[in-house]
Amino acid sequence: MPLSPPERTHAPFPAPRRRPTALLRARDRGWCVRANRWGARGVVRRYFATISRLGDGVFWYTLMAVLVVADGLAGLAASLHLALTGVVALTLYRRLKRWTRRPRPFAADGRIQAWVAPLDEFSFPSGHTLHAVTFSGVALAYYPWLATVLVPFTASVAVSRVVLGLHYPSDVLAATAIGSLLAGASLWLGSLL
Repeated sequence: MPLSPPERTHAPFPAPRRRPTALLRARDRGWCVRANRWGARGVVRRYFATISRLGDGVFWYTLMAVLVVADGLAGLAASLHLALTGVVALTLYRRLKRWTRRPRPFAADGRIQAWVAPLDEFSFPSGHTLHAVTFSGVALAYYPWLATVLVPFTASVAVSRVVLGLHYPSDVLAATAIGSLLAGASLWLGSLL
């Protein structure tokens, strides 16, 4: 009696599945590589380098001074709120960086160029973005009309960190979430006082 072919044929073994975290890391790195290529364009690099430099603190200190001069005691109250929230943001960001110790993109991937010098060794979270989101959230609670300046500036700071090869998109997204929570908590605590 001849053998009949099997009713079912077995498919070859499926390709191994990548773990979700590995897939997210690969996508994060891919987005970073693509964004970093924009930095090769001189005008783009200069724009984001300038924005990043202003985000080091120059922009925020200037804003606080202008608020005091332009709005007196109300501006002073807003500036003190910004300064106190900034101290908390700085402490939190430094501790997170020391705890996570995530290498910067340019240090981990040879395809990524650091277009400006980093302020420290580690990547997670983006301190520039965390501060920009926190400061903007608090400032906009006092002066909503500043949105036309603060929203584009904050978005540019966040994008600059990836384009300049200093942060992964996930560093920026995490910093945005942390900064939003910090600004919200600060405003909530301020309302209780």
